[in-house]
Amino acid sequence: MNTSTISLKPIREICGRLISEIPETQKGLEYHIEIGRRLEEMNQADRKILRETLNTFLLHMEKIEASDIDVGGHGCVGKIWYRVFGKKSPLNTEVDLPIKETDVLLHNLLTISQREQFLAQKNLDFSYQIASDEEDGKVRRYRANLYLDLESVALNMRKIDTEIRPFKSLGVHPEIAKALSLKFYKYGLSLITGITGSGKSSTLDTIIDANNRTVDSHIVIIASPIELVHESIRSVVRHREVGRDVISFKHGAIQALRQDPDIIVIGELRDPETITTTLEITDSGHKTFGTLHTSSAMESIERILGEVNADEQDRVRMRLADVLTCVISQKLVSSLDGKRVLAKEVLLVTPSVRAAIRNNNVNEIYQMLSEGSELGMVTMEQDLKRLYDSGKISKEEAYNNANNKKRMQQLFDELD
Repeated sequence: MNTSTISLKPIREICGRLISEIPETQKGLEYHIEIGRRLEEMNQADRKILRETLNTFLLHMEKIEASDIDVGGHGCVGKIWYRVFGKKSPLNTEVDLPIKETDVLLHNLLTISQREQFLAQKNLDFSYQIASDEEDGKVRRYRANLYLDLESVALNMRKIDTEIRPFKSLGVHPEIAKALSLKFYKYGLSLITGITGSGKSSTLDTIIDANNRTVDSHIVIIASPIELVHESIRSVVRHREVGRDVISFKHGAIQALRQDPDIIVIGELRDPETITTTLEITDSGHKTFGTLHTSSAMESIERILGEVNADEQDRVRMRLADVLTCVISQKLVSSLDGKRVLAKEVLLVTPSVRAAIRNNNVNEIYQMLSEGSELGMVTMEQDLKRLYDSGKISKEEAYNNANNKKRMQQLFDELD
């Protein structure tokens, strides 16, 4: 269905009717509880119309190559917003959707238990999918975050790319490829880092897929939520969603040790408990992958150390030096063709890097990165210069995305 011709009248009638039945005296939590109660009493045909209308907006993402959609809350001002190649803009529709009507539209996505969790925590991460259609047989999957915006419900959904990129598309050196493979490195921690929307999940899925296709093993993925679902090929691949299949990342990691794993994937190292548990399970002889919201290899190391208490830092530093194998920090940079291209910093943990971590001389690692090209190491600035030299990005874009502006300018000056 084309979104330019879809009528919002049916969902406006359904949502408006439900809202009109809720007393104006009900505010805040009571108001949202009442929406949920009345939705559970609504006939399934009307609920299906609400869901299918939202699905239509989600399917439109493919047509415009959007990565994200935003719906509901005061911030959306009644519009459906999309992020296309890094920039957000609203969709033109025949009418705007009032906030209370989008409250109903979004509550309709939830199960009873999901709604209880959402209202208790005022936030909910979950996965969502649209069943395959008769035309292409594809299942569309999305990573969703539901939250409150001035007591109204707001939603962001990110489209999950179900087509895994081939490993060679990462463009990493053979030494880095070995570090990421269970075939060559039986244990050790590899980190994929970057800000939100930098493609960390896609890179991690590519690495998981490469191991799944080349090694006979058991891979346990713990994520919040589960995004891409891997089919077992040469490896048994388990998917455990935090909140649905396991209580927390920490519990999932500890439980994985009793599940005979070869590779353990921790979707996000988001708190001190998860970080220390991840280091412990890696130190026990497992190959582990995880993600961090950091923009460089050095920042990743400093973030891990900074997350733990001061009296624990020396112990964590030593353990990190022992288990860290590889760090890939990445960004999606606006390219000259109006799209985006991957820029990455890659650190292979050599004996010199381990010594720098142990001795708390993390600032020395940048120099090792810049001089480690024979092992596949590269700084973000060097990779941005490569993209500029190859005509893929502008000089301004390279400079704006550099972590080390001074070094980026020096690299440009060498060209003059």
